[in-house]
Amino acid sequence: MNLSFLVQITYIVASILFAFGLKFLSSPVTARRGNLLSSTGMLLAVLATLAGQHVIGYQWILLGLVIGAVCGTFVALRAAMTQMPEMIALLHGCGALASVFVDWVHYEKLLSLPVFAIGMVEGFALFLSIVIGALTFTGSIIAWGKLSERLPGRPILFAGQQWLNFLILVGIIASGVMFLMHPQQTLFFYTFLALSALFGVLLVIPIGGADMPVVISVLNSYSGIVACTTGFVINNTLLIVVGALVGANGIILSIIMCKAMNRSLVNVIFGGFGQVQKKKLGGEKKTAQAISVEDAQLVLEAAKTVIFAPGYGMAVAQAQHAVRELTLALERNGCEVKFAIHPVAGRMPGHMNVLLAEANIPYDQLLEMEEANPLMESTDVAIVIGANDTVNPAALNDKTSPIFGMPIVEVFKARTVFVIKRSMASGFAGVENELFYYDNTRMIFGDAKDIVQKLVAEFKAK
Repeated sequence: MNLSFLVQITYIVASILFAFGLKFLSSPVTARRGNLLSSTGMLLAVLATLAGQHVIGYQWILLGLVIGAVCGTFVALRAAMTQMPEMIALLHGCGALASVFVDWVHYEKLLSLPVFAIGMVEGFALFLSIVIGALTFTGSIIAWGKLSERLPGRPILFAGQQWLNFLILVGIIASGVMFLMHPQQTLFFYTFLALSALFGVLLVIPIGGADMPVVISVLNSYSGIVACTTGFVINNTLLIVVGALVGANGIILSIIMCKAMNRSLVNVIFGGFGQVQKKKLGGEKKTAQAISVEDAQLVLEAAKTVIFAPGYGMAVAQAQHAVRELTLALERNGCEVKFAIHPVAGRMPGHMNVLLAEANIPYDQLLEMEEANPLMESTDVAIVIGANDTVNPAALNDKTSPIFGMPIVEVFKARTVFVIKRSMASGFAGVENELFYYDNTRMIFGDAKDIVQKLVAEFKAK
């Protein structure tokens, strides 16, 4: 049994571990096991690659492993749960950049050979890998900047933007065609590399913060696709299989996110969404009704069923642990508590699930939007904590609203609705929330964590 055969067997085992790892990641209950399986698969893949690729010297590889391990450990221990979306965007970008470097080095290696030779299929795979990898890297960096608020979260638009995007795309295709015809001419290679990096920036800057869950999902798909194409470039079957798995997973998740946002996947890919106009409620002037923490606690004390609808505001306030305390106080009082999770609540797919799991909220209390909505009419109190657009009834009954058609958590059907919010400000979609003015809605103004802690204190004082 030779070394090459062992490497291929290890690649197959690693691929199986990756597939099962993705499968287990589909549920919070098995997500930890999925991470462990995927990590084990990656370790096997790295060891097999180092053993089977005739590595000349290991000193730089070992140095890279040490630096990567130290940086990864530091980030994992220091990054707050609220920083997960931007960290994931950054990791997507780093993965794509790694693929670009691998492709680039492979191309330079071919150029250094006495006889330069590259087939049409290999050249096309190289072109696709560089284009997708470069735009994924720069797009991920912009997404990271928006999510971390280092860049404006609003859509960044300018005159002639669509025409500029079109011209850059034409330039990428033209330089790619010339590269396939004359692959030894490095000018064409560097041209589509630079244009692709610029295109990634222009794809993401017109996207608003409310649409970031879709962007994260699409970038995840791109990172998988570029790994797959890199596998074709360097003839690595493991990269092809794993890249296809991640790419397909990302595409499916993107479609789910687009459906939840009432967006078109084509618009997502070409950066044509997030450009909504602010719209305020017209007609008769309405007034929101506020309620004190003390009075809200009295209502909750009498409640038999409560459903929380969390959003990004809960993440910003880091209120998930306080919410857990309030959940326990309600349950001790004989109340049944559930959580209604909108698919795009937060800044990445599953953001609310991750935060609530961190606070040890039992998994069986987390309901998908489709499961929670039929329960709303029989719910005594719905508590909206940091959510806005995902609970706005305008998405159902206002055809002129930019969010019309987007499925929402129908908290307005509950007997009483508490909205914990700092102010009456609109959500990221720039649409005033009709829910604030419903007769059964009461506003509790303030920091989410502080308000929830005060509610817990009121329960303890009884």
